[in-house]
Amino acid sequence: MTWVRSRATTVGVVAGLALVVVGALLGRPDVAVLGVAPLIAGVRDWQRRPSVDPTVRLEASDAPPAAGTLRADVVVTAPGTVLVGARRASSVLLDAWVVVDGTRRFPLVVRTVRTGPQDLAFVDVQGVGPGAASLSEPSAPASRSALVLPGARPLGDLPLPPRLRGLTGAHESRRPGEGGGLRDVHPFAPGDRLRRIDWRVTARRAPDLHELYVRREHALAEAVVVLVVDSRDDVGPDPMTWRGSTPPRAQDPTSLDLARQAATSAAQGFLNLGDRVGLDDLGAVRRPLPPGGGRRQLDRIRHALALTHPEGDPLRRLRAPQLPSGALVMLFSTFLDDEASLVAGVWRRAGHRVVAVDVLPTLRERNLGDRERLAMRMIRMAREDRLAELADLDVELVTWRDSPHVALATLARRAQRRAGAAR
Repeated sequence: MTWVRSRATTVGVVAGLALVVVGALLGRPDVAVLGVAPLIAGVRDWQRRPSVDPTVRLEASDAPPAAGTLRADVVVTAPGTVLVGARRASSVLLDAWVVVDGTRRFPLVVRTVRTGPQDLAFVDVQGVGPGAASLSEPSAPASRSALVLPGARPLGDLPLPPRLRGLTGAHESRRPGEGGGLRDVHPFAPGDRLRRIDWRVTARRAPDLHELYVRREHALAEAVVVLVVDSRDDVGPDPMTWRGSTPPRAQDPTSLDLARQAATSAAQGFLNLGDRVGLDDLGAVRRPLPPGGGRRQLDRIRHALALTHPEGDPLRRLRAPQLPSGALVMLFSTFLDDEASLVAGVWRRAGHRVVAVDVLPTLRERNLGDRERLAMRMIRMAREDRLAELADLDVELVTWRDSPHVALATLARRAQRRAGAAR
């Protein structure tokens, strides 16, 4: 990079020189004196111009990551004052004068509704010499990519699979055990504990104590939940961006952003209950994340969801992903084609409880032309037919863009009203 004279300094030097010449020709020393000051200042400041070019780089921030937030440290090295500019897509994040005189570090925080891998920002600097007499060429933009983890929204009651597993948990199962509600009162048998004897029932049914009665309880167990994200589609609320020539706006969450948030919310809700949660991707053939529990499992799920993205042409599977026996399946998809509905039907016929979560954003169709409106009408009709077929197969539907916590709580109560469901 090279340092050049600023326009203001050039104009000042030329004007000062002209005043000196005019004053000398007209014999007006007062006019000549007016031009001496800007002439001397401009020449002096130009001679004091820096010889070192300013540089900028982005480094990882020490602050802990947060959902919907990108953080980095801007490190500027310059001999004096610089003009710092930061851009993200088509928006301006920062335009500021910064006094450096060496090396200076300051934080850059960007809020975003999008998740997954992203470019944080493009930052460049332009050096300003003493008295603003000289300017450097703008530096090459510095950038840094970051992984934005999806956040979670609180959910209430959650649906459970038809069969529970494990020897412990937070839900009542069908089998007898300890920790749950009353199952029945039964005559004492080998293997029953003495502390389970119900003396009131014994005194009422066998006053002579020739037979003892014990209270039997339901055992507590855990649910196994598999979250399946359909990463083949990543569409925004504007149908004109679906063809891929124009990207969605940065302030518009796409269907995959909603799917990541929905899956994270469900994972957090089930893991807080002590259940085991796994993750699979309908759009990629790779080893799924097996069901597990605990805080680390939630971190693994969030990281895997953030890395989920469309991989080339939509994948057509030869068979549906394999699931653990008796698992609850939550499928997050836009259902814009038949693939997701086909695998949901396979899982439902295999005996799994399947909850289809519709993550298509609320569409904006006001600016569509007649042909685009006709195409959207055909797409909507085909999509409604798929969802109706899923309802016929007893696949339960939840729309994430509305009130998902209400719909999920309704599904949870519906299962509790069934005889022996989720017990």
